[in-house]
Amino acid sequence: MSGFDEVFDFVIVGSGGGSMCAALVLRAAGKSVLILEKTGQVGGSTARSGGVLWIPNNPFMKRDGVEDSLEKATAYLDSLAADAPDAPGSTPQRRRTFLVEGPQMLEFLVRQDIRLTRVREWPDYYDDRPGGSVPGRTVIAELFDSNELGAWKPKLRPSFIMAPVYLMPSPLKQLMTSLGIPLLPATLPEMMDLAYVTRSWAVKLIGARVVLRALIAKLTGRQWVAGGAALQGRMLQAALRSGADIRTESSVNELIVENGAMKGVVSGSRRIGARLGVLVNAGGFARNQRMRDRYIPGTSAQWSMAAPGDTGEMIEEMMRHGAAVAQMEERVGNQQTLPPGAENSEAKPTAQALTASPHCILVDQSGVRYQNEGGSYMAYCKAMLERHKTVPAVPSWAILDSQYLRKYMFAGTMPGTPKPQQWYDSGYLKKAETIEALARQLGMEPATLQTTVERFNGFVAKNFDEDFHRGDRAYDRWLGDPYNKPSETLGSISEGPFYAVPVHPGDVGTYGGVVTDECARVLREDGSAISGLYATGVSTASVMGRSYPGAGASIGPSFVWGYVAAKHAVKAG
Repeated sequence: MSGFDEVFDFVIVGSGGGSMCAALVLRAAGKSVLILEKTGQVGGSTARSGGVLWIPNNPFMKRDGVEDSLEKATAYLDSLAADAPDAPGSTPQRRRTFLVEGPQMLEFLVRQDIRLTRVREWPDYYDDRPGGSVPGRTVIAELFDSNELGAWKPKLRPSFIMAPVYLMPSPLKQLMTSLGIPLLPATLPEMMDLAYVTRSWAVKLIGARVVLRALIAKLTGRQWVAGGAALQGRMLQAALRSGADIRTESSVNELIVENGAMKGVVSGSRRIGARLGVLVNAGGFARNQRMRDRYIPGTSAQWSMAAPGDTGEMIEEMMRHGAAVAQMEERVGNQQTLPPGAENSEAKPTAQALTASPHCILVDQSGVRYQNEGGSYMAYCKAMLERHKTVPAVPSWAILDSQYLRKYMFAGTMPGTPKPQQWYDSGYLKKAETIEALARQLGMEPATLQTTVERFNGFVAKNFDEDFHRGDRAYDRWLGDPYNKPSETLGSISEGPFYAVPVHPGDVGTYGGVVTDECARVLREDGSAISGLYATGVSTASVMGRSYPGAGASIGPSFVWGYVAAKHAVKAG
């Protein structure tokens, strides 16, 4: 190839979920590969996240004797796709390719010494649908010692999944603080359990195990990371070991297309050729308010937890070359409550557990409850925006009582602890002795909110939510409190003082982008493929269509389509 400053077999734009996976496939085939990351840190939004992959019928389910099959997974995804008109990212052929290639991708990663496992129980978000799984189909990375990255350690984007020492009882908290250990080396399931450390001796034993691990790490010089940082840390280590060329602070300004075929990229002032093709895995447009206003009006980039580089310019660059886009109005919603100062924080408090736990409901600004507070966070935020079209609901209000604050963590504070006075002074946290008085503070008709709360309390007494069936699904119950009986998710709002906080329809990223086929090739409006141009992750219109079937339903496909794209490029070359 002439006219280029340098040439590789394959060039990957972005270092998110599927990038290193694609690189490993190419290196295993003896091909040269370059990963270009525009920011100073590797890993994208995947590294910031919980690092969960949703892969049905995976080898870890087989290892543990958990039932699943291609047929069950197909029935499940098909049942959700039926609710998703005009979603060309989710064709039957693409869904089947994802389901077939996913387990193979995991087996390939294991052969590359990527240490993965499954979460013991994490139900599908619609486990009551045909083919839904209650044990769940989620895969995570084992804890990773980031010191193993050597000079690359500072370049691994940190995860917001972490366990602060304040989760520990006071004596242990004081010990950790005195030793200079601000975070606990806990796996994602352990972090979820630690929220109940004050409620269960079994969880206290988990906490003791985590503390022992922290002490050993302090003595041995290890620095464990969890969640997405563990996943992407392991992937980065493997990619470097394989000989992939990875460059940070290397944005792509332009895709080079000649005679309808992808030839390379322009990065800075350098023209870089790609013999076999280019894979775009540069994220979505969650951090681009201009694009959000165009495609998802009424939402804010300030509500997003996506990585800073998630700004959408590569989607627009592919569109410049004729790529079709679809599902652009979709997001991976993640409900948030934002205490003073959290608006610009990297790790915004999620409200998923808040309103799914006992003694709490969500109401619109008129004081009416309008959805199941459990279930998929994507569906939750979509319902909030839909409600807002007819009744003010952005923000909505979480209504809770003193039982809640006594039993559960709240916006990063421990159960039973006083809340910051600034929260009250700023108006973020409302407090009143009666529901009627709370309604007046919120500008609601007191009788309306009182009726809403009384109706919900009636459902609690019957242990059945007649309006929205909260608690019917295993996932609803999993989100709640396993120690609250008879229902993990239903609990009365009956003990004053009463409280309210705003809840916003935040997100962890967008969910639409360029349309790709079953080979991960980018398609034009007429359905033809742009030769040599591939895409994965949230740069694409999701194979899940307009739903989020389970934890990791964006990271899992990012890995799978990176794997598929690399295999296709090798075979086509």
